[in-house]
Amino acid sequence: MADSLEMVKLACHGLSEKKAENIEVIDITDVSVMSDYFIIASASNQNQMSALVRSVDEELTKAGYTLKSQEGNNYSSWILLDYTDIIVHIFTHEDREFYNLEKLWQDGKKLELTEEFI
Repeated sequence: MADSLEMVKLACHGLSEKKAENIEVIDITDVSVMSDYFIIASASNQNQMSALVRSVDEELTKAGYTLKSQEGNNYSSWILLDYTDIIVHIFTHEDREFYNLEKLWQDGKKLELTEEFI
């Protein structure tokens, strides 16, 4: 779990570096076995979405973490990055509102993002 939280901090830093909007972190350890944390962020356009993906992957790869799988590509409106212990969701504003993962995973615990995450 400590490694997972370090991964969350690195991913949030990568998202912040490229100006991701409305970053949310949900601790899902008590409600799911698939992962420890969901990170959800919004991008204003496809170029920013690609930059966010690269930034998150660079931060986590530098620290020795490996991307298990990616869903979506540069033309998608939702990209999922699966690092096993954390899953990063990057949405366009419209798709984020439509899928509303925060509501679907409301049984998880929302983390307050302090300076240590950014």
